[in-house]
Amino acid sequence: MIFTMLNGIIGSIHFGILVNFKFESNVRIISQIERRLENMRLVSHNVYKKMVMCLQGNMGSDVDKRHKKLPVTALSQSMMDGGSQLGDESLIGKMMEVCGEAENKLALEQSQHEVQLEREILEPLNQLAEVDIPNILKQRKHLAKLVLDFDSAKARYQQATKAFPTAANAQAMAAKVDILKEEMDEAQNKMEICKDQVAADMYIFSSKEGEYARYYVLLLEAQAEYHRKALASIESVLPTIQSQQDKWTEKPAFGTALEEHLKRTSREVALPIEACIMMLLETGMQEEGLFRIAAGASKLKKLKAALDCSTSQLEEFYSDPHAVAGALKSYLRELPEPLMTYQLYEEWIQASSISDPDKRLQGLWVVCDMLPKANKTNFRYLVKFLAKLSLESDVNKMTASNIAIVLGPNLLWAKTEGSLAEMAAATSVHVVSIIELIINHASWFFPEGKTTIESCPAVVNDHVYNHKPAQIMQRSAILHPWSNVSIEHLQS
Repeated sequence: MIFTMLNGIIGSIHFGILVNFKFESNVRIISQIERRLENMRLVSHNVYKKMVMCLQGNMGSDVDKRHKKLPVTALSQSMMDGGSQLGDESLIGKMMEVCGEAENKLALEQSQHEVQLEREILEPLNQLAEVDIPNILKQRKHLAKLVLDFDSAKARYQQATKAFPTAANAQAMAAKVDILKEEMDEAQNKMEICKDQVAADMYIFSSKEGEYARYYVLLLEAQAEYHRKALASIESVLPTIQSQQDKWTEKPAFGTALEEHLKRTSREVALPIEACIMMLLETGMQEEGLFRIAAGASKLKKLKAALDCSTSQLEEFYSDPHAVAGALKSYLRELPEPLMTYQLYEEWIQASSISDPDKRLQGLWVVCDMLPKANKTNFRYLVKFLAKLSLESDVNKMTASNIAIVLGPNLLWAKTEGSLAEMAAATSVHVVSIIELIINHASWFFPEGKTTIESCPAVVNDHVYNHKPAQIMQRSAILHPWSNVSIEHLQS
């Protein structure tokens, strides 16, 4: 709209307002032109400054130099340096390295984007604010001076013309009038040329209104393209990053689905189950009230954290069987799905409700045989240990019935809303009877082959446990491949 009004003013100038040679009558129009152009210049200048402030690189530098100075580049370099310091054995280090490389790609996209903005938008806007409009204003001021010169020459000529008839020296006065006429004509010619130049400049300026407005559309288009490229750059590396993270073995075991944990660690028996059972076989079999007496909260928390990060520093826990038993209970309780599965919950309850003892056992065996392979392997491993533990009940006071009471609710519960206590109360009678029967008849439920610790994968990667003290390695069956302990052998 501003350009339309300017165009009208230009037309007025061109079609006679200034041709009247009355400068005073044109002051208002000229002032309007000047105000509107100056306002346009100020607006363009302010927008240009704000755009420059949005750039994070140095104005005028090429892509490579700008890339080196960007804050994102400094961030990416810091992340990659941190990753190198922590090394590939650290998940944080690995993620810092690959994410730092991704940030570097983003920095490159940003530097290219800023160079494009500077070339296609900032430079034209600066040209508009600092060159094009100031030139028009300069020409306008020059036109005003020429109008004054013309009016002055015209006044002198008119005064001489009036004095010519009464002049004593008519010849000299005629010559003077001719000179003044030439001066007036020359001043008028200069004014007309400048007027035409101002009009042409303003016509050109007006005709480029759409082009100037287009710069702001180009800004949004360039930003949209930059964000699309940045998003594509991130999305191209995310699958690789996520894949590397998924393959990382040192992830928490507590609260993780059994199948996921086993697949991630290439194990057959879950780390917390194997580690805790091996420590209890070592020092806890004659501990009174095992699984019933609560451990110290701080020690239990520490052991769970140690098992979660697969540390080899487990020696201190051998002396606290209750903490070890508590960790085992916590692992079973924190599984997203009970070890004996939601899917077979109804079958377990139905089998336990059979009145005939022999048929009840047979029914439980059938359901047990329906367990998924991973669940059955880990359940067998646990039951063999619990059967061995019950054989020491004269000392540890943990009969099969007592074990079933304290451990059963952590092995099977209904898939219903409510707290663990509520779920356990709803099925406690059935679960206790199921676990008690299975413990008492462990050899009948799991008669096939040997279930040795040696047959299971190592607790964690061998390189982690190369630092375990030799005396612990000699007396502990927790680590594959150093242990030859068999659960079947322990039953004898």
